[in-house]
Amino acid sequence: MAIELYNDGKHVCIMFNDLVKDATDHAVQANQFLVVSDGEGALIDPSGHLTYNSLVLSMHRYLPKQQLKYLFASHQDPDIIGALDKWLFSTECKLYVSKLWSRFVPHFCNLNRAEGRIIGIPDEGMPVHLRDTTIHAVPAHFLHAEGNFQFYDTKSKILFSGDVGASMVDEHEIEKPIETKEEFLASLHTMSGFHKRYMVSNKVCRYWAAMVREMDVEMLVPQHGRYFKGREAIHAFLDWIENLQCGIDLFTQEHYRYRG
Repeated sequence: MAIELYNDGKHVCIMFNDLVKDATDHAVQANQFLVVSDGEGALIDPSGHLTYNSLVLSMHRYLPKQQLKYLFASHQDPDIIGALDKWLFSTECKLYVSKLWSRFVPHFCNLNRAEGRIIGIPDEGMPVHLRDTTIHAVPAHFLHAEGNFQFYDTKSKILFSGDVGASMVDEHEIEKPIETKEEFLASLHTMSGFHKRYMVSNKVCRYWAAMVREMDVEMLVPQHGRYFKGREAIHAFLDWIENLQCGIDLFTQEHYRYRG
């Protein structure tokens, strides 16, 4: 099922939430995002081999893959960009990814497939123009990867937030957005453990939250789980994460013991 996040007739943002089909239930649920602006398209965090075929079929209703101009990867994980070789083989699109990973992600590809097709995003981020909109690569370093970006679509005012805001839920729970503080608090148990382990420290959480408060964000849409819609829910999440002790904040010498 495709979830239509935004559609004004010329500009469309689509979330695919149910394409990970793993009979053994070993693969984490992942969302993929298609942005189409006046006939030109970009995929954000298009995921790995588990979703490639289903994603190509599902997105065709909105845009044939041959009309893809860009791929955007928040970071280098296989659930983000594991199928890179297939995308580069079947389209003419280019990949935007942190410059820290621009020499690592070619390892997902056959020899020379990625040559001239990967654009390294500098640490401060950058704007990328897509017909009637601009997609900004927004710094989110160490949340959780060392080189990490989120992608803000100026037309829809959606911040595609990668792993920040992620929740571990079944695909059928994703259709309804989190819109109130009460809904956020009720779903916190699906997010807390993930953020405590995968986010590096409270310091970067605070920096990130301060940045987002200055942005005009109407939806915050993570790569896993439910999405946030409206100021109340987004700010409830910001209030929580800027005070979260996580990652190295929680580790002590006891986590670094040789137990042979």
